[in-house]
Amino acid sequence: ALSHSFNYTGGSVEKIYAHDLKKNIAQKAVNLIKDGMFVLTTGGTTILEIARMLPAQLKATFISGSVPAVLEYLQHPNIEVIIIGDKVSKNSKITVGGDAIAKIKQIKADLCLMGVNSIDLSHGITDNDWDVVQVKKAMIESSQKTVCLSISEKINSFQPIRICGINEIDTLITELPPENELLQPYRDAGIEVL
Repeated sequence: ALSHSFNYTGGSVEKIYAHDLKKNIAQKAVNLIKDGMFVLTTGGTTILEIARMLPAQLKATFISGSVPAVLEYLQHPNIEVIIIGDKVSKNSKITVGGDAIAKIKQIKADLCLMGVNSIDLSHGITDNDWDVVQVKKAMIESSQKTVCLSISEKINSFQPIRICGINEIDTLITELPPENELLQPYRDAGIEVL
């Protein structure tokens, strides 16, 4: 079974699954972004919420292959936008492929904001799309800090393709309070939980 959040096809915020929860996650993530940072972002509706919440005075560089996210970033008055080009996955609306991965590997970002589909202590971060997994792997390797964004229903779930081990992420952000019992094993594993 997959979370209903996989069903987003674009459009109004009223159609975004768990929209209020994702806004909560986005607000926590925005607080991590500082002036001068280079920020890699994956795709997904939580990333879109982050793009919409960026403070007008923020001066940073956002690097993404997510078509919807790039369109949001372009509305911001003070951020630079770098598009990672290649073939566009119609399902995920992000660029995938060898050229995208090669471009990502040329970057050393301060932060990677990564929407995740499944997170589990044993299996790590997993997904069901081979091409998207390769892009996310490259983003993790090209970032000094990796922040995973996940609504709580995706916690303690896994999918067939591994992105990385739990030890390769620095921060986990959910809509839950950090002290929530569900998140304790992740704190015990040394992950910052927000």
